[in-house]
Amino acid sequence: MRRLLTCVFIESKKLFCSKVPLITLLSVMLIPFVGGFFMFVLKDPDFAQKMGLISTKVQFVGTADWPSFLSLISQAIAIGGLIVFGFVTSWVFGREYSDRTIKDLLALPTSRCMIVLSKFIVIYLWCLILSVFVFATSLIVGVLIYIPGLSLEVLISGVKLYILCAVLTIFLSSPVALLASIGRGYLSSFGFMIFTIVLAQIIAAVGYGHLFPWSIPAVASGMTGDATIDAAGILVVIVTNVMGVLGTMLWWRNADHG
Repeated sequence: MRRLLTCVFIESKKLFCSKVPLITLLSVMLIPFVGGFFMFVLKDPDFAQKMGLISTKVQFVGTADWPSFLSLISQAIAIGGLIVFGFVTSWVFGREYSDRTIKDLLALPTSRCMIVLSKFIVIYLWCLILSVFVFATSLIVGVLIYIPGLSLEVLISGVKLYILCAVLTIFLSSPVALLASIGRGYLSSFGFMIFTIVLAQIIAAVGYGHLFPWSIPAVASGMTGDATIDAAGILVVIVTNVMGVLGTMLWWRNADHG
């Protein structure tokens, strides 16, 4: 356990000595502020037009209330999280190959599986921190622009939906690590991220999003109109996560990294 904690500390130090935390933090900040902007416009579109914030030709559909706002934030983390969380994962694993530190890392008297596990722990913790930051900032933005309809029941329902979407999205980052390891850098994992996001939209559009892992967070958020995800859908994401973690461990353990 002590060695694992040491590995986690080292990996977290690598992460926070880079620009990745700042880049990802600035990226996710767009979610609450863009969501707040939409709610502000929906509250009073005539005022927004007079202020020059939107064109007279632009039309927004929806209602400016807390259920809609929290649902919008959940939808944003379900899609944006695939990109941001995937970027973090791709960097944590891909940098070892791009910076040519993989040989030095594997020469250490530490289990390769423990190194991989420590990397995943750091990734999941940082992605979780980003998710909490987004939700907390969204609450502040919602209060500042006076979105109506806030109640304890609405807040609890919104928190449950957001946690579900955020955790499912975080779990889907593990296959990115496997692709970054196999591709020995960032390019393969970035291509995989784009491919899965596009494919997720297509599969969700034809009605099979509840079966495809990368569509499930968006379906759970209500983006496709049906926000019901059963235990089977959650199990699909968990299995995908486990396969990504185990696959990455096996690759680091058995592949030729020369």
